[in-house]
Amino acid sequence: MRTPLTRAEAEDKEGRLITPHRKVPRVSDPDVYTVIGDYVYHHYMQDKFNDNGWGCAYRSLQTLCSWYLYNGYTTKSPPSIQEIQKTLVRLGDKPEKFVGSRQWIGSVEVGYVLDSYLDTTHRIQFVASGEDMNMQGGMLSHHFKTQGTPVMIGGGVKAHTIIGVRYDDVT
Repeated sequence: MRTPLTRAEAEDKEGRLITPHRKVPRVSDPDVYTVIGDYVYHHYMQDKFNDNGWGCAYRSLQTLCSWYLYNGYTTKSPPSIQEIQKTLVRLGDKPEKFVGSRQWIGSVEVGYVLDSYLDTTHRIQFVASGEDMNMQGGMLSHHFKTQGTPVMIGGGVKAHTIIGVRYDDVT
């Protein structure tokens, strides 16, 4: 494992939003659990690439991969959208024509790429609906306390990256 990049190195090198939740005044609340370490916030239209409306899971995956880079678990930069697509084709998950397309990917594909690209193991937690997310607070707070990585969530054609939760096991 290599030495993690410092915050100054990360900002100088990438010129992107680095761990943006730290720039928000923190509420003094023992029930708030967030990502441990730095990451690059990847978003639509970044790198002069138009992925508006279909790139959310790709960008979430890039954010996850950046956490592994900035915290010393890999020397690999987050993959481009094309590299993600090529990985899925190489793994046999998608046909050759998938490369260069504007087809969205979901949580399963994000997991495949994480496992292959970073030689890590992902976990998928099934949640029946958005209404059921409030039941996941204990699991998410435990994840942030013990693992510290951002979390990708997806459903239908939407994907989001969770960087923290407020959880009180009493209420």
